[in-house]
Order: sequence, then C-alpha cells, then structure tokens
Amino acid sequence: MGGKEYRETVDITTREFFDYVNNADVLPTTAQVTMAQIKEAYDKLADEGYDEVISIHLSSGITGFLDNLRMFVKDYDRLKVFPYDSKMASAGEGVLSLLAGAMASEGFNSDQILPKLDQLRGSEEVYFAVDNLNHLMRTGRLTNRSAFIRNILRIKPLLTCDEDGKIVRIGKERTMRRAFNSISSKMAESIAKANYPIQATIINANDEELAEKWRVTLSERFPNLRISVSDLGPVVSVHTGEKTMGVMWSEDWQAMY
Repeated sequence: MGGKEYRETVDITTREFFDYVNNADVLPTTAQVTMAQIKEAYDKLADEGYDEVISIHLSSGITGFLDNLRMFVKDYDRLKVFPYDSKMASAGEGVLSLLAGAMASEGFNSDQILPKLDQLRGSEEVYFAVDNLNHLMRTGRLTNRSAFIRNILRIKPLLTCDEDGKIVRIGKERTMRRAFNSISSKMAESIAKANYPIQATIINANDEELAEKWRVTLSERFPNLRISVSDLGPVVSVHTGEKTMGVMWSEDWQAMY
C-alpha cells in the first residue's frame, strides 16, 4: 500500500486502511503469509512445549495459501500440524478459531477438536452484499463474474460462499435494505430447520452505523439469537470494497463443547 507492506491489525488499523483507500489513485494489493513466517510461528509454539497445532486459514476457494502450507508441513517435524480449510473468511473463519481455541484451553486434543470444527463448518452460512463488483472482478475473487454492467444500474449483488469456499453471486437487489431483507429471510429459513442454538455475526466494511441498525433489527426479529458485530478487515476489504455488508450464522460454538 503506497509502496509499503503492512501486517493487518499490527501495522495498520482498519480505519487507517479505509482513509488511505478513499484518497488513493492505486488500490492496495494483498500477499500470502510466507512459509518463513509460518515456520517462525510454529517454532515459537514448539519452543513453548506444544506438540499439536490446528492451523485454521482463509478459504482455499479464495487463496492458494493452503496448498503451499500442506506442502510445507510434510517436512516440518517439530510438532504435528493440522492445516484446516475454513472455506470461509472473516467471521466464518473466526468462529472456527474461537471454538478450537476454547476447546484446546479445556484440554481437548486434535482428535476431539477436528470433528467439532467439521460440525461447525457444516452449519455455517454467509450472505453479503457489496456496494459494487469492481474490487472482486479486478482481483479475480468472484467466480461467476458475469455482469459488470450491474454496477451501472446500481444493483447490489448478493453473494455467498459455495461448498468449495468460492465466492459466487446468487442474486441481486437494488438497495442495501432489500439485500438485508433477503438475507434475513434466508436466516429465518435456516433457524426454522435447525435443531441447535444459532449465533450470528453482522459483518461490515467501514459502516458501523448500518451494522448497528442490522443488529437491532435482527435482535428484534430473532430474540433468542446471540448476535455480534464484526469489522471486515483490510485484507478482505481490498477485494470486496468499502460498505460491504453481510451476515454469517452457524451453530453456536459456545454450546458445542
């Protein structure tokens, strides 16, 4: 970004990122974590006495990083590494990490944690609307990228992650309000079918005010849900753009162990 490399949440805040993007002629780019950085992280854990690592990462449908990691761990022998494909991003990846971390803290091992991660991942659904498709098309993260003309028509594409973790377009709405109504309807259908408690996370890319409105509305419609709000960070926002809004829901990880 501007000729300098930044680590998300370490060297730059989300607010600083959007301040830059809104005034920049050239959009930032992203890069994978290097294997040297991964080795440093694993070595530190090995030095601290750990013998297993469940390494949860961004969807393989979005990045090729996991392929590189799987090759790397074949020859890494300081501890046992289990690369895990979240098939999600942002909060979808986050709740998997929260569950794994909570279970590890309670003394569970990989044989016990990995099946629970599969269970949680299998319950995850995410739908989001982007303000326009320019970023996703430019960076090649949209799989069925058929209709750039919809930007001209000011239509909000409704997107999701498919079973392979790829971003696909499933619909379109003319306003963010209609996109929200569509998402909440899909959420209601999932809740009606579920036989387990559900948690939801509202995701926003630099639109905290709208995120809070969505939270209040969902809390009123689904009073038994545990609902949180999460920022969409710089690495993902480079590809989705500012004002992206979404909702991710799944089985409530806090009730799974």
